[in-house]
Amino acid sequence: MRSFSVAERRNRLARRHFLTPDTTGESVTRIAATLIGLHGTDPATPYLSLWARSSPFAVADLNDALYEKRSLVKHLAMRRTLWVIDPADLPAVQAAASDRVAGAERRKLIADVGKAGVADDGEEWLARAGDAVLRHLDEHGPTSSTALRTALPELAGTYDPAPGKSYGGQTHLAPRALTVLGTQGDIVRGPNDGGWTSSRPRWVSAVDWLGEPGAPMSAEAAQAQLVGTWLRGFGPATAEDITWWFGATKTAIRKALRDIGAVDVDLHGTPGYALPDDLEPEPDAEPWGALLPGLDVTTMGWYHRDWYLGEHRGQLFDNYGNAGPTLWWDGRIVGGWYQDAAAQVQVQFLEDPGRAARDVLTRRARELTDWLNGVRVPPRFPSPLVRGSAPSVRPNGRSPGRS
Repeated sequence: MRSFSVAERRNRLARRHFLTPDTTGESVTRIAATLIGLHGTDPATPYLSLWARSSPFAVADLNDALYEKRSLVKHLAMRRTLWVIDPADLPAVQAAASDRVAGAERRKLIADVGKAGVADDGEEWLARAGDAVLRHLDEHGPTSSTALRTALPELAGTYDPAPGKSYGGQTHLAPRALTVLGTQGDIVRGPNDGGWTSSRPRWVSAVDWLGEPGAPMSAEAAQAQLVGTWLRGFGPATAEDITWWFGATKTAIRKALRDIGAVDVDLHGTPGYALPDDLEPEPDAEPWGALLPGLDVTTMGWYHRDWYLGEHRGQLFDNYGNAGPTLWWDGRIVGGWYQDAAAQVQVQFLEDPGRAARDVLTRRARELTDWLNGVRVPPRFPSPLVRGSAPSVRPNGRSPGRS
C-alpha cells in the first residue's frame, strides 16, 4: 500500500493549490476550476484567494471573469456554500450537490409559506413566484432582489424565522424564493451593484447569462466526476474529508470512489484514498509563505486538518467551523493576520517558523497592504485570534492596485 507522509501531503497542497512561487502564473479561471471553485460566502474571499495565488492580480481580473467573459459564475452548491466556479462544471455541480441543496431549501420555504398564512398551497405559491421572476428577467434583464420584490406581487409575503425571539420578526420571503431558483440553476447572480467587498447582485436568467446548459447528468455520474477532480487537487484524503467537503452521504461517496477506481493508501497512519494514476512521489517544494483570507478554499479544504493546522484550531476557527485569515509557511498554518486601525496588514504568529519565514510573511503583509490601498476587508466570520486584535471596522469599496 502506498504511504504518504505529512511532508509529502504538504508539498502536494503547495503545488496543486497554486501557492508556490512557480505556480503563480495561471489564469483565475484555471485556478478556480482546478479547485472546483473558490469560497464566495464572504464577497472579498475569492479576490484575496486569487491575490495569494496569481501574480499580478487585480480586482478587475476576477470581475472580468465573472461579469464580462463569464468564464466564472457564483453558485450555491456543496454544504450550502456560495462558490465561484467554472460554468463548464455547472452540470456536474448541479447534479452532485446543488440539486440536493435546492430540494432542502424548497421544502423549507414551502412549509414556511403555509405556516405564515401567505398561501394555502406553498408549492403553488413558489411555482407562480418562479414563473413571474423568469418572465420579468426575460423582459427586463438583470434585476436586484429588491426591484423584483417591488415589481412582482407574486413574491409578496413575510414570515417570522424565530417567533418570540429577539432576533425574530417579519422577514420577506422573496430572497428565499430567489435562492431556490438560483440553486435549481434557473437564475444566477449577475452584475454586482456593490464594490468587490460587498454583495449586491442583480439576478439574471441562467440561459441568458451563460447560454444553454450542458447535458444534464445523473447524480451518480456527477459525484464520480467531481470526486475524481477533487482528489486530483486535494488528494490523497480520507473518506471523511471527501464526504464533508461535498456535504454528501457516506454511501454516495463510497460509490463514487468505487466508480473512479480510487485506491487505498496510508496517510501517516490513517486510511485514505488516491487516484490510481496519481501515486508518484511528490518532490519537495521550495520554501513558500502565504496570507490566505478567511474561508479560503485551502484552509477549509479538509475535515481532518491536524496535518496542516496543528494545535491552532481554537484560535483560527470559530465555533461553527469557519476559518479566519491565516498565515502559511511550507504547507502548515503558523498564525493569522488582520488589518489595524490604519488598514495596515498585521501578522500574528502562533508559533515561531524561523527568521526566514518571518521575513517572507512580513513582506507579504506589506505587499497586501499596498495592494489593498486602504480598503478594509474584515472577515465575515472573524476567528478568535482576529477578534482579540483587530479593530471594529467596516469594509469599503475603494479599488486596490495591482500586485
